[in-house]
Amino acid sequence: MSIFDDPFDSERELGCVCGQHRSAAEHQYAERTLRCEPVAPPASEEKRYEGVVASAVMRAVFPQDIARRAFLKSVGAATALAAVSQFFPIKTATEVFAAGGPPEKKDLKVGFIPITCATPIIMASPLGFYAKQGLNVEVVKTAGWAVIRDKTINKEYDASHMLAPMPIAISLGLGAQPIPFTVPAIENVNGQGITLAMKHKDRRNPKDWKGMKFAIPFDYSMHNYLLRYYLAEHGIDPDTDVQLRSVPPPEMVANLRADNIDGFLAPDNICQRAIYDGAGFLHILSKEIWDGHPCCSFAASKEFITTSPNSFAALTRAIVDATGYAAKAENRKQIAEAIAPANYINAPVTVLEQVLTGTYADGLGGVKTDPRRVDFDPFPWQSFAVWMLTQMKRWGQIKGDVDYKMVAEQVYLASDTRKVMAEMGLAPPPGSYKSYSVMGKTFDPAKPEEYLASFKIRKSA
Repeated sequence: MSIFDDPFDSERELGCVCGQHRSAAEHQYAERTLRCEPVAPPASEEKRYEGVVASAVMRAVFPQDIARRAFLKSVGAATALAAVSQFFPIKTATEVFAAGGPPEKKDLKVGFIPITCATPIIMASPLGFYAKQGLNVEVVKTAGWAVIRDKTINKEYDASHMLAPMPIAISLGLGAQPIPFTVPAIENVNGQGITLAMKHKDRRNPKDWKGMKFAIPFDYSMHNYLLRYYLAEHGIDPDTDVQLRSVPPPEMVANLRADNIDGFLAPDNICQRAIYDGAGFLHILSKEIWDGHPCCSFAASKEFITTSPNSFAALTRAIVDATGYAAKAENRKQIAEAIAPANYINAPVTVLEQVLTGTYADGLGGVKTDPRRVDFDPFPWQSFAVWMLTQMKRWGQIKGDVDYKMVAEQVYLASDTRKVMAEMGLAPPPGSYKSYSVMGKTFDPAKPEEYLASFKIRKSA
């Protein structure tokens, strides 16, 4: 549901990807006939803002759309509005929102892992993007992804840098109680690579990697899913033929040098640091597996959105703005200098420049150029989430049936982000789903189960 939808419409489904139609079927019909037109706007700005506030509350109370619709059909919209208003001051909140009031919280903490994937979140502090939105944000360097997750869930952080699949895993309760989390922006696309220890420079065929030990940053990560995908496409079962270990990114190069691991699929600055230190070489960029894949995200709990909608909106604007700045090649060297200090990434500027500009040493004596080695595009495609869900199910992280579309649209806030981007004068894509090619294999987000069934190597049910 878009935050601009009528939250008290019992017939409203989560199916429309643009937020302008009553169902996926209506959207698809309009799209086919090239008439994907906006519905009539609310009678007044006040009504529109009331819809924003009420929708945020209803989404928090009823994270599962089927429950919301059943409740509304049972009691009716008027009774539902009265009931919700008893425990949340919708009218007061609407007046504050409509008046364009200041953020509920100006002093915020946002956690991050010291990797180039967090570039927009980090650089938004020294380059003034948070201050531009009236926020005083402390970006907090954090040791590992489990710590990021726990501190965000425990409200020590108001929002955080997260691996793109993490908010999905948290929302589904994988490994813990489910807590609704959201992704209003993707931090970076591409930006990973497979690095091997120098002793393996003549062992480049993945079919020869049986028995090797690889590090990944976290179980619920694109790094894990892309490495597993790459290995499986070369006939290697990642659960039986190799060992995969979760290692915090800042510790990966030391483990490679100590011979504790043979390689890793990691963020690009970790790959480049291994090359800079002479400990490894770059086997392949992740964009050579899937060009345009998501890596990390900007994430926040639904509770934060509900209780501090102005702060959340301001944070989202700052991140989108910073991401747009980071996307421009001419800004990359300045950004490398801004995020290099010890309180941020703590890396040589040379290492970060090689990652961000795309002109880099490969560790084997060559210098390569790829300006899209890492890129920045904030739009949270819901098809990204569907792909991740197929891989979670493929490798046994999810058991049983999955409502791919419902989960994708509750966690990845494409419609909301589209509106924020449009208000900022940007040009977001009109839809929220698209197909991808991963190692030459087409992924259609409308057919996730068919895609899942096509893999020969997967964890047995």
